[in-house]
Amino acid sequence: MEVGAAAFERCLPRLRERLRRAAFLGLDMEFTGLHSTFPQNNKPSLFDSPAEWYLKARRSVQRFTVSQFGLAIFSNENSNKYVVHSYNFFLFPSTFGVTDAEFTLSASSIQFLSHYGFDYNKFLKDGIPYMNELQEKSLSQDLLAGSWKVCSVLDRDRMKKAVDEVTCWIAAAEEEETMILQDLSGIQMFEVQLVLRQALQNVWTQPLGDREVMVKKVSPQHRQLLENSSHDSCQKELILMSARGFTNLFQALVKAKKPLVGHNMLMDLLHLHDKFYKPLPESYEEFKRNIHSLFPVLIDTKTVTKSVWKKYPFPRVSNLLEVYEVLCSSDLNPTDPTCPVIVLASDCSRYAEKTPHEAGYDAFLCGSVLLKVAHLLLCKSTGVTAEADPSFSEYLSALVKYLNKVHVIQGGVSSINFSGVDASCRRPPLLVVHVRGWRGLNERHIYQELKGLCQFDVKRLSENQFILLSSKFKHARLALRDYKDHPNLQISLYRHWRHSPHVNCLLQVSSIVALWSLFAFVLGGAPCHSV
Repeated sequence: MEVGAAAFERCLPRLRERLRRAAFLGLDMEFTGLHSTFPQNNKPSLFDSPAEWYLKARRSVQRFTVSQFGLAIFSNENSNKYVVHSYNFFLFPSTFGVTDAEFTLSASSIQFLSHYGFDYNKFLKDGIPYMNELQEKSLSQDLLAGSWKVCSVLDRDRMKKAVDEVTCWIAAAEEEETMILQDLSGIQMFEVQLVLRQALQNVWTQPLGDREVMVKKVSPQHRQLLENSSHDSCQKELILMSARGFTNLFQALVKAKKPLVGHNMLMDLLHLHDKFYKPLPESYEEFKRNIHSLFPVLIDTKTVTKSVWKKYPFPRVSNLLEVYEVLCSSDLNPTDPTCPVIVLASDCSRYAEKTPHEAGYDAFLCGSVLLKVAHLLLCKSTGVTAEADPSFSEYLSALVKYLNKVHVIQGGVSSINFSGVDASCRRPPLLVVHVRGWRGLNERHIYQELKGLCQFDVKRLSENQFILLSSKFKHARLALRDYKDHPNLQISLYRHWRHSPHVNCLLQVSSIVALWSLFAFVLGGAPCHSV
């Protein structure tokens, strides 16, 4: 189900109620870009510690924004039937009373989403506004001080037109006469009223429906009484709620404390924190604590399915849709009356057809993959019989070792543990490249030379030496085999005592000290004897 700014406020009460009754939630987000190329060497690397990876990702998240938010609400109707309400929200940063948001567009990301039918007109024209706590605090202070402003040029033009219309009308109007301003949308309903009340002391305003505002000519005394009324439509809290936009739903997600499911969801969590909660902190550990406080139960289906590869004849696919299709296949999932039944709600039936890389559809896939994998793991561990319909709490028990472990793409650890210490992972050995005869080579040249054979991250060790690290043992074996006797690039196992610059420096210093000691001894000669 697609939701934009025009329909969001009407849908919000129903969304809150469905969140309250949900068993768990599927999540997916689309961005205007993934990893920023600015500054240089900002791309995550296998050499990065979790804290280093986080700082690089933080810089990227600050440059890009969320264009689409998918939320699939899985409700457990009975023991093994789940009804899914899947929503596809278009988002756009708030332009009301906050610093005008700036964000970057990545050409490759735009091209990718466009290929899959992403509607950028809906993103720009009907995106739901949002803000984090820092931006909301700033807006709240501006409203109290009466110093708020309209950032959008389009909205300023609409405000000017409204003021001109009312100014022309009010000159000839009698007290208590009214006029109607039409074709307003979203936050414009508040902006128009605030602008008119500030500009004209003898008018009062009141919304009519979703797109109209009534303007009434009143006496100064009547105006003062209306301003002190508890029924004023421009009360600060009402304005903040409207300007907060999608953040109202984020706060409902936090309050619901339901298990949150995604696939490769780490960037989603970074954006959730930055766009709807608070700007990302500099401290990696603080980020982890904040996320765990907001969402105590996280399940990354990428982390789970990687483990399933080892227990079942499960094809090693990583694309979310491919994972879903494999799990739905009769070969892996024979007829079993205890399998969870997943039913799309009537207003979400479009997701019965494939719409890959649409956030609402991918959120539905995330939740469906979770249920199917959890069922496989539960059957493996307990031998569920045909008479027993597993509950969702039983599925969570089967997944307990994967909870809060979120997969890391291209990092020094395979996953981040949001409820504990990050576990180290088993990596292939480090390799060292010794360059002969090729001058001026850098990391990019080495990467380009090797990428046809296998994928490595590259780091310079010295003027003519580079370190290689891969996530796959077979890549390390291939490189050692094919470049052992290469005339220009000789690849061998990295030995700390032999290749480390620190060890080499220490050895050189020790050699110099030993040499000087020997030299001093020789110059000193034998001791002199008195005559």
